[in-house]
Amino acid sequence: MIKLISPVDNDIGKRLDVFLAEKTGITRSQIQKIIKEGNVLVNNCLSFQNYKVKLGDVIRLTKKEEERKDTLKPQDIPIEILYQDDHIIVVNKPSKMVVYPSYGHPDSTLLNAVYFHTGRLPSVGSPLRKGVVHRLDKDTTGVIVIAIDDSSYYNLVEQFRSRIIKRKYIALVYGNLKDESGKIEQKIGRSSVNRKKMTVKAKIGKEAVTHWKVISRFKQATLIEVTLGTGRTHQIRVHFSSIGHPVLGDSLYGRKTLLTIERKAINFPRQMLHAQTLGFKHPVKDIYMEFTCPIPDDFVDSIKKLT
Repeated sequence: MIKLISPVDNDIGKRLDVFLAEKTGITRSQIQKIIKEGNVLVNNCLSFQNYKVKLGDVIRLTKKEEERKDTLKPQDIPIEILYQDDHIIVVNKPSKMVVYPSYGHPDSTLLNAVYFHTGRLPSVGSPLRKGVVHRLDKDTTGVIVIAIDDSSYYNLVEQFRSRIIKRKYIALVYGNLKDESGKIEQKIGRSSVNRKKMTVKAKIGKEAVTHWKVISRFKQATLIEVTLGTGRTHQIRVHFSSIGHPVLGDSLYGRKTLLTIERKAINFPRQMLHAQTLGFKHPVKDIYMEFTCPIPDDFVDSIKKLT
């Protein structure tokens, strides 16, 4: 992979490693390694990680593509199976578990575990995400369905595309929302500054609709129920951050990982977001099925600290 990157006005003075990490989505430590290996040229000259970028610089980054193992391996990882038959499997995903292998997470994912427990996956889809028709972020818990045959995969993909899937989340957000319920309707696209982030300020965005209602109010926080009208990447996290009420514990879209209430520090171990309910038509039996998972212990503990 070869990238040619030039700074713009708001990049001037940034360290080279910080600048490249922001522009490429590659971690800063990996960028530093690439620089030390001599694979970054600034104006056709080798440079150092602490070089301060200037307007007009032409930065060339060369990154060797790592050998990719496109064969998913089954792994005996315990998972909570809510339902399983010859066509689908429904799981309660824990926090700290990635749904499918990706850069930085080559194995020990939910799909590795599913493959072990089902013994098979569809033949269609990307090699490392076969059967995955939707996803949950690493630190988001709750209900997820995975197809384990081809026809079920296509059927579920169409249900998600047609927006007939029922998805209900529980979230703990910063501050007190003014109303008892509402709708956020702002387009979402990828950030041009940080490729790992999505934003409502992107020049090119896709329609995104989020409905919410208040469950409980606390000092400096609100517990809400959220339903999705669309399913964009990081949608709930982006939408609530955009209105000044980020999901508590979300280090990417909000800084509120720690609150101080009456001199008592309250720390949130992860983003307080839980996929509580998922409803869909069984792709073969054509009957409506709905699955609900209770809020996990770490979420419950965080709520107790606020009361």
